[in-house]
Amino acid sequence: MEAELMSAPPLSEPTPAESNSTPAAGGVEVTQYRIENMDCPTEERLIRNKFEGMPGIVQLDFSLMNRVLNVHHRLESPEPILRALKSIGMQAEPLRVDAPSAVDGADATVLGATQKLLLAVSGISAVAAEIMSWLTGSETSALIIGLAIISIATGGLPTLRKGWIALRSLTLDINFLMSLAVLGAVAIGQWPEAAMVVFLFAVAELIESMSLNRARRAVHGLMTLAPEMATVQGTDGRWEAMPSHAVPVGALMRVKPGERIALDGAVVEGESTVNQAPITGESMPVEKRKGDTVYAGTINEQGMLDVHVTTNSGNSTLARIVRVIEETQGKQAPTQRFVDMFARYYTPAVVVMAVLVAAIPPVVMGASFVPWLYKALVMLVIACPCALVISTPVTVVSGLTAAARRGILIKGGQFLEAGHRLKAIAVDKTGTLTIGHPAVTSVHPLGGGMEQEVLLLAASLDAHSTHPIARAVVKAGPPEKFLLPVSQFEALPGRGVKGVIGGMTFYLGNHRLLEERGMCSPVVEALLDKLEDDAQTAIVLSSETGPRGIIAVADVLRPKVSSVIQELNALGVATVMLTGDNVRTAKRISELVGINNVKGELLPEHKLEEVQRLQSTYGAVGMVGDGVNDAPALAQADIGFAMGAAGSDTAIETADVALMDDELEKLPAFVRLSRRTKNILVQNIVLALGIKAVFFALALAGMATLWMAVFADMGASLLVVFNGLRLLQQAK
Repeated sequence: MEAELMSAPPLSEPTPAESNSTPAAGGVEVTQYRIENMDCPTEERLIRNKFEGMPGIVQLDFSLMNRVLNVHHRLESPEPILRALKSIGMQAEPLRVDAPSAVDGADATVLGATQKLLLAVSGISAVAAEIMSWLTGSETSALIIGLAIISIATGGLPTLRKGWIALRSLTLDINFLMSLAVLGAVAIGQWPEAAMVVFLFAVAELIESMSLNRARRAVHGLMTLAPEMATVQGTDGRWEAMPSHAVPVGALMRVKPGERIALDGAVVEGESTVNQAPITGESMPVEKRKGDTVYAGTINEQGMLDVHVTTNSGNSTLARIVRVIEETQGKQAPTQRFVDMFARYYTPAVVVMAVLVAAIPPVVMGASFVPWLYKALVMLVIACPCALVISTPVTVVSGLTAAARRGILIKGGQFLEAGHRLKAIAVDKTGTLTIGHPAVTSVHPLGGGMEQEVLLLAASLDAHSTHPIARAVVKAGPPEKFLLPVSQFEALPGRGVKGVIGGMTFYLGNHRLLEERGMCSPVVEALLDKLEDDAQTAIVLSSETGPRGIIAVADVLRPKVSSVIQELNALGVATVMLTGDNVRTAKRISELVGINNVKGELLPEHKLEEVQRLQSTYGAVGMVGDGVNDAPALAQADIGFAMGAAGSDTAIETADVALMDDELEKLPAFVRLSRRTKNILVQNIVLALGIKAVFFALALAGMATLWMAVFADMGASLLVVFNGLRLLQQAK
């Protein structure tokens, strides 16, 4: 719906070269337009009716929250599209290729001084007409009619104009129904009522449009997380400010403490903590050092960071998140598809009912015509299903944005809504329940040594190796600058490494290496057996004189995994572990996290079969995974969840739901958000239909007036919009 009270001057029509026409399959081009006065399904239906049957038009995609229309066509030039939109009063601006697709944050509902003056005149005139009518007992005096005409002329001409356009397009929208009601009121001499209806409708439209902008600004808020400028090192070595969109991949960017990071990249110098909550939803800052990845939109908290830029601004993780949210707005959730279908039959049915109310009593029963016509006009005012139709996209977009704020990227309203039906979630082990790579779990000094000494010596040796277990030992050890120099380093294939530190030869390797050197003892054997029984890898540090310590390495559980499983179970969602690992290891992990149903030694096709079996048992089933071997099961599941999606093009593009960091706590958060979204969708449908049902009854009983009907219709719209926006408040 349009908020403007006066017609804005038409935008100049850009040349076809300026429009964003993108080639598509089968010779179809896609041209994108921003339409500032396209706010709700009222305008969408008007546009669809205009383009139905138009030669060369293949498909229309709407993003009402961004006021963007995508036209798929086979036209040589987009000029016919612009002419068609202009003929129905749509102020269309072709978006250029380099123009941002998201809402730009400008509030199109802000009134200019002239519009404010006209609205004020309309209101004063309407109120004056009502007061004069009450004082004089007449509704048709010259003064009252004059005041009503002034009110209608200053506040109602845009509505009447759009009502005429709707009539020509055979579209039963709120503008046509409101225009009919106003003209009907004038025809039966209800001049004060007609004026008040026009004024209240204009105010209500303005308020509704402003409330919708809250949802738009929520998405826009994601885009503004990344700063527009970045500090980049030039060819002469100097640091200079540069627009973020102009920074090339490979540039060196400096981020000072307290600054937002402008682009994705890898740290090459410096150490700091970074607040990644805007992207991943993590509650605690994350330590960053050389080699770590940082994301655009996150906040550098402490130290100076020099960052090697790895993506341009249009392909950053943040940009992809915003792009996904924008694209998902065009994918209707099941409730939205039902509501749209219902509305297509509801409005004509109510109009027919209003006609029957106006005609049957006077014709059949000889009743007075004017009272029944007035009742019919009241019914027409509340006939438009705008409150019903707008409630679903506002609620869904609020839910998608609320999820993104928590680091949960949902690929469409259908998945957000489907989450409430999940009865079971299958989870992969490696990379999902566990961190996916080896980590030191314990250190056992031997011969009277200390843990720090064992780790220092082991890390110094393994710093020369690239084996994953060696990387885990180095990471657990002291910082690189404190490691000891190693000479005569030698890799021992299949067994470990050796080297000289401080004049002494040290060996670091597996059980086999220790046996070859004849240094096993009952104590060492017992400890090694215990660690191996716990599915941990044991490596032994020894010198020429004997063992110095044992380091246990394993793929450790993610933090809070057990509590996540308990939360899901408390929500009534069963959990099942599906893994390609051996049954012994799988059962050990399942016991630690509290999963009773576990399947091990599964190939990708077996995981797919297990998901199918779960679907036949539980109904709706989710699957959580992080690897290529999980792809078939993720595709089969009703909702596929990708772990660790931050910075991953593949996960963001292919998953139904991408968890933007490695926190499993987002699984129960998703289920709860989905259930709240579904509850609000149901509440909005009940509110919209319930209010209309009440006023239909009041209208038939002769207890409702036209201005009360305006309040009912627009009040219902505002109620469902603000109810949907509650999801944004719950995300803060």
